[in-house]
Parts: sequence; structure tokens; C-alpha cells
Amino acid sequence: MNFIQNIDIYLLDFIHKSIANDFLDKIMIFITSIGNLGLIWIAISVLLLISKKYRRVGMLCTASLILSSLIGEVVLKNLVQRGRPFTAIEGINLLIKAPKSFSFPSGHTASSFAVAIVIGRKIKSFKLPIYILAFAIAFSRLYLYVHYPSDVLVGALIGIISANIILYIYNKQNF
Repeated sequence: MNFIQNIDIYLLDFIHKSIANDFLDKIMIFITSIGNLGLIWIAISVLLLISKKYRRVGMLCTASLILSSLIGEVVLKNLVQRGRPFTAIEGINLLIKAPKSFSFPSGHTASSFAVAIVIGRKIKSFKLPIYILAFAIAFSRLYLYVHYPSDVLVGALIGIISANIILYIYNKQNF
């Protein structure tokens, strides 16, 4: 685990020494805030559910979001109980309110990828913007020192796997 922790800290330091600035600080604070509690993804899912044309996609997004939250937030966070980077690295000046939950895996990232993968597969015209949003939210968690890169990587994998499980079940039911 020390090896992974060392790589995580190196990558976080690289981000901060290479690209951190006042302008990006403001952008990253905004981007991470729209991912809080998965609200943007819940809102998108609700909008899709309301639309007759995209109702099934909304149901798939909701199911994927629930599955990723159960795996990441309910099971893994409580099982692993990893502290956040700002508690382990000296001299970090947090730009947002300190999250109280454990760090591993990133819930923001898991929910982002859980919904983005479903939308990217089912509504091709939204694929690029929705993937950009998911990546931006994931990156903001690193930039703001509230997650290690491995938290974000595993969060993305949880989201991708959750979406693929839901899509697989859906496709099996409809053929």
C-alpha cells in the first residue's frame, strides 16, 4: 500500500506544481460542487425519466447510479476506511469544505462514470459532453486534494462496471 500511496502523493504534487492557479481554483471548485451528492447525475436522470423518448435511458442511469453508490459509498468506503489526502499531506490549504467521509473510492467519480457511460452508449449525440463532464468532475477531486488518484481510478472503474452490469441486464431482458 505504501507504493501506491507514494505514487498517489507524487501525482497530486505534480498536479499542484504544474497547473494549479487562481483561475483553475475557481473552476475546479465549481465543477466539484455540481458533482456533490451526485445531484447533477440525479437531475440528468430525472430529466431523462420525464422525457418519453429517453425514459428507458433515465431508468438505466438511475439503476447504474444506485448500483455504483451501493458498491462505492455503502460497501467499499466503510470497508477500506482510507483517510483523505489533506489529512496525510502537510501544508494543504483546502479550497472547499473538508469532506467528512472516507476517501476510497471517489463517490463523485463513481456516480459520474456510472451515468456518463449509460448516456454515452444510449444517446450518442451526448457522448462527448457527458464524458468531458465526468472526467472534469473526477479531475477536480484530485486538484482540490480531496482524493488520491487511486481513489478516482477505482471510482471510475466502479462507475464503468456498474453501468456495464445494468446495460448487460437490460440488453438480456430485451432480446
